[in-house]
Amino acid sequence: MTVRAGREFLAIPGPTTMPDEVLQAMHRPALDIYSREMIELSDGLHADLSRLFATRNRSYIHIANGHGAWEAAISNVLSRGDKVLVLESGRFAVGWGHAAQLMGAEVEVLKGDWRRAVQPAEVEERLRQDKAHTIKAILVTQVDTASGVWNDIEAIGKAIRASGHPALFMVDTVASLGCMPFEMDGWGVDVAMSGSQKGLMTPPGLGFVAASDRAREVHKKANMRTPYWDWTEREGTEHYRRYAGTAPVHLLFALRKAIDMLFAEGLENTFERHRLLGEAVRRAVMRWSEGQVLSINIAEAAERSNTVTTVLTNGHDPTPLHRYCKEKCGVVLGVGIGELHGQAFRIAHMGHVNAPMILGTLGVIEMALTALKIPHGKGGTEAAIEWLGESVSA
Repeated sequence: MTVRAGREFLAIPGPTTMPDEVLQAMHRPALDIYSREMIELSDGLHADLSRLFATRNRSYIHIANGHGAWEAAISNVLSRGDKVLVLESGRFAVGWGHAAQLMGAEVEVLKGDWRRAVQPAEVEERLRQDKAHTIKAILVTQVDTASGVWNDIEAIGKAIRASGHPALFMVDTVASLGCMPFEMDGWGVDVAMSGSQKGLMTPPGLGFVAASDRAREVHKKANMRTPYWDWTEREGTEHYRRYAGTAPVHLLFALRKAIDMLFAEGLENTFERHRLLGEAVRRAVMRWSEGQVLSINIAEAAERSNTVTTVLTNGHDPTPLHRYCKEKCGVVLGVGIGELHGQAFRIAHMGHVNAPMILGTLGVIEMALTALKIPHGKGGTEAAIEWLGESVSA
């Protein structure tokens, strides 16, 4: 017996559930890729991506997922043998560093903790020790979707500047762009990258990179450059060179609609929506944690992300919970990954998400906890409702 009907709801941190309007935007014939309409579509998207990154500088669109955008960012500013400092707070900055290592960089990981954010003072201390300035770039995520942490990019940028170190500051915003504030220029970020499939509510397949003037100057001497990712190649006079060949026309249609929807809502309103819904999820999990089985992975409340919550199951196999939610109710939760494999589940609250979606997801989880007789504090969904009722005025 199940209570599901229709398509599954993806409560996973990417690819996220997409608005019908975005799906419908792709249901049209392709453009002539040399037409004025195509050029205007590209010009508008590149400008609006820079607006999302909050930079006056140029953005690039690559036909790739986030891992491709990692490679694009690395290859355009590093040379083989350059040293990279990776700021660990989960899986993904380390993964970015691993990509850099495979491409020929020397990688050092500033060890972190999967239950806490990067500590800016530790970054400053490590950079002050590098008196010869052997470190050429610093890699960090704004949100790590494995651990559920939010890193204070503004504070890290201040720490880098306080150290007087010239390393490029490079930030992964895959799980944060379009969901929470990011100020590339204001926070001193040199390279930022992201992907289409999370906060930007678009199918996987587009990777984005924005570069500061300082990064574009370093780019001139970088020897990891390859034709597909190369920024100089992307700036050629022929329009098709922006995409290293045929443009991903239908993904661009989808992205155009998604960005239009974000701007129509207003970015500040979008950020507030994510904050409210993220806290609703946390209120529910904290209530469930009274059963002494479940807990939020990130220990410090101020370091918890507004886009994904990683929930520890503390010795209980989460597989039956995943299976029940999906097979009985049609809700797909994120699995624990990396160090948390088999020890956690993840609830995404990013992109195309609203109160009914979140409250429905929380209700399904609470139903599953009851059905599977997993000890938990009662009333988690009610706690989320109370929070939203108190926070969203009539």
